Amino acid sequence: MIYKLQLLLFLFIPMVSLAQTSAKQKLSDKQAQATYTSETHQLTLESAIELTNRARVAAKSLNKDVSIAIVDASGQVIILTRGNGVGTHNTEAARRKAYTSLSTKTPTLQLARNSKANADTENLANLPELLLLGGGFPIWYKGQVIGGIGVAGGGGPENDHNIAKAAAIEDAAILIH
Repeated sequence: MIYKLQLLLFLFIPMVSLAQTSAKQKLSDKQAQATYTSETHQLTLESAIELTNRARVAAKSLNKDVSIAIVDASGQVIILTRGNGVGTHNTEAARRKAYTSLSTKTPTLQLARNSKANADTENLANLPELLLLGGGFPIWYKGQVIGGIGVAGGGGPENDHNIAKAAAIEDAAILIH
């Protein structure tokens, strides 16, 4: 009986030691992650297609065909579409609106209006990639900007703004604001 108890303790002590080492390693990994890395979310091609489709439906309700750009969190284009008959300049405008809203985390219509009202931000319009025209929105997920949408060719800044805003996929928590 004592022999069995000694054998059990002999086998059990290394397991306890391993468990403590594993717990310490997990704590150390969490500390490193909190300090040096962060969790990010990315738009998928499927979500970019869905955002584009929703914006296109909103444009059609206004009898408009538009150019739509979706960029990821680093500003790279995921999808860029030009509606039939839309001027070619609108394709680049849509991309730049998406990029502008992403990089400033601000809807471009609001940014345009604020920059004109404030002499300190007036020069934003001179930065090469920024386009201060309505129709661009940052795309949010769980409080984090994960991309941008840009719409151009909708018949004016307010129309482009409203079309882009209508693209949100609320049931998936992909928000546009």
